[in-house]
Amino acid sequence: MAVVTNFEPKRRKSSPLDDLTALVAEDLSAVNEIIIQRMQSQVEMIPQLAGYLIAAGGKRLRPVLTLAAANMCGYSGTKHQLLAAVVEFIHSATLLHDDVVDESDLRRGLASANAVFGNKASVLVGDFLFSRSFEMMVEVGSLDVLRILSGASAIIAEGEVLQLRTTNDTETSEQAYLEVIKGKTAELFAAACRVGAVVAERPMAEELALYDYGMNLGIAFQLVDDVLDYSALQGKLGKTVGDDFREGKITLPVVLAFRRGNDEERAFWRRTMEELDQKDGDLEHAQTLMARHNALKDTVERARHYGAIARDSLGLFADSPIKRALLEVIDFVIDRDF
Repeated sequence: MAVVTNFEPKRRKSSPLDDLTALVAEDLSAVNEIIIQRMQSQVEMIPQLAGYLIAAGGKRLRPVLTLAAANMCGYSGTKHQLLAAVVEFIHSATLLHDDVVDESDLRRGLASANAVFGNKASVLVGDFLFSRSFEMMVEVGSLDVLRILSGASAIIAEGEVLQLRTTNDTETSEQAYLEVIKGKTAELFAAACRVGAVVAERPMAEELALYDYGMNLGIAFQLVDDVLDYSALQGKLGKTVGDDFREGKITLPVVLAFRRGNDEERAFWRRTMEELDQKDGDLEHAQTLMARHNALKDTVERARHYGAIARDSLGLFADSPIKRALLEVIDFVIDRDF
């Protein structure tokens, strides 16, 4: 059963990501067609649920990075379009699984797929998208691409399991937190960028430079995401503000506030995050403690540090509109409010 999905973006004020997207617009249009074609199935619920998630929005940042990296490396074929679709399928599959694990009701401001279709369907359609992505990797005909993206898929799963281990543990260190976000978020950014150089058959130095760019951009992205969970407006964020707090997720703002707090404040964090004994006003008190100890501000500063590393990683590449756009996206990721 064919499902037609409208991928046209809503009108919005131009941003650095919009500018980067505009530079790869023709390729991205082809990627969207591939996504529509490859999420089809004779099992009606699969394209319905996959289409619901993929059409819900999002800025296609990861596939745009694949297209941009290949473009910057001088690639002129079409395999990067298939790879960008693979990256989006992997990302979408992880979102489906994450929302089940986190029991999330919202995704990008709309009811999450698991809230609409149920947990079992979401997990199984996530499995379908993973499987489809591997079929598409094989079609590209590159063992290096297969190794990088399959490896990334395994690391993402490891990151999610690591997060389960640190959830509700207020003794979590900053290093342990970083290992989680490197796996669950940054690894796909890194792989998405690296395969752009691989498909263009560029030297290993350029592959690794793009990997480093994506890794550090992804770390910065997740750091800011974790800040927004305590500071953004729900309508802009596209999810319920305070979800991480309610679930007892130990993110860097919590790690910093806990470490810098007194005994009474640490007792608050243990009650609310370890025991999940939460009362009216606890989220607001958590935000107050974070402000008192500069936890949100310092988390953003950490993001700027990783953004600077990402910026340096592109030093190998000649100046071009696409390179300048990739550099500007770093500041967009850090300064965004959604």
